[in-house]
Amino acid sequence: MIAASAPLAREAFALAPGLVYVNHAAVGVLPIATRDAVRAMVDDHAARGVLGTWPREAAVPAYRRRIADFIGGRGEEIALLRNTGDGATIIAQGLDLGPGDEVITGANEFGANAYPWLVLRDRGVTVTLIDAPRERMTPDVLRRYISARTKIVAVSWVSFEDGYRHDLAALAEVAHAHGALFVVDAIQGLGAFPLDVNATGVDAVYAGGAKWLMALQGISFLWLRASLLDRVALRLPGWRSAADMWNFLDFDQPPAPNASRFEGGTANYLGALSLATSIDVLASAGIERIAAHVLRLTDRLTEGLQSRGWTVVSDRSRDDLKSAIVLFRREDVDSVALGKRLGEANIVTTYRSNGVRIAPHGYNTADEIDRILDDLP
Repeated sequence: MIAASAPLAREAFALAPGLVYVNHAAVGVLPIATRDAVRAMVDDHAARGVLGTWPREAAVPAYRRRIADFIGGRGEEIALLRNTGDGATIIAQGLDLGPGDEVITGANEFGANAYPWLVLRDRGVTVTLIDAPRERMTPDVLRRYISARTKIVAVSWVSFEDGYRHDLAALAEVAHAHGALFVVDAIQGLGAFPLDVNATGVDAVYAGGAKWLMALQGISFLWLRASLLDRVALRLPGWRSAADMWNFLDFDQPPAPNASRFEGGTANYLGALSLATSIDVLASAGIERIAAHVLRLTDRLTEGLQSRGWTVVSDRSRDDLKSAIVLFRREDVDSVALGKRLGEANIVTTYRSNGVRIAPHGYNTADEIDRILDDLP
């Protein structure tokens, strides 16, 4: 049964009948509108080849603007990239960091927001890992670690592992008070919760599109505050990095005057179209409505799990810490075996030795949450 209150209509997706898909923290599903837009572009490419390139290229600035509008930024602050790690790498390699400088991040970051910073150790940079999840990166904890040497604080908005949601505005304030930049991997929050880059005071945001934003895999974006553009050197240039990219043999020209300089080579037109189209779907439904809905669903799940004797690993103690991700387990149950069992029942989750992770979106329903609970041992 489909709940009328779901902000995203189930009919807007082509999910298999009977499938309970609650795995958006891994890979989201494409809305039908996105699938159809991508199909049309593929068909056009098959039919017309290079003749379709020009309208595809002409649409790229509009894609950037649609992404920027979704987070309160400007189109010239957006670079279309391949994945989340690309955004972190551009910043890590582009800033003039060396011996005596420090980067602070969490010990439980996903690799996309860890390795780009860790490789800076080869340049003499100190990379300090806050011992999360034992010690969350709260403002008070960050104050204990941060110093005048700290140049960057990098954090995931929402933890991929257990869904802990960081207070971006408060962390940005601490970072800036010590002269550090505050940069955010937003892949596990963006699409489920609203983000305003100006209200939060973040300096950069990078996120892949294939999870909560429900785009194709292999597309991401970097939002870089315009005032920082010239502080981040262009280390990975391509032909699209030039101010006049169609002037192929003018190698003396300056880079593009906006964040598009970081895009490098030929654009991923299909990916960019999928990202912009899915963002339109989310924006039309209302990102605030989606956020309220997924919190209701995960509250229902949490209460049901606890009443059945399961341990909810995710911190659900305050609304501002909650996300659309719930990790749970029980000492006498093998989480991997349970995840496989749920999969056999057409319930798609992520499962590892530390628990089963549920991640519903705006089209999932209370009935589906109850079905999950009923299928637990």
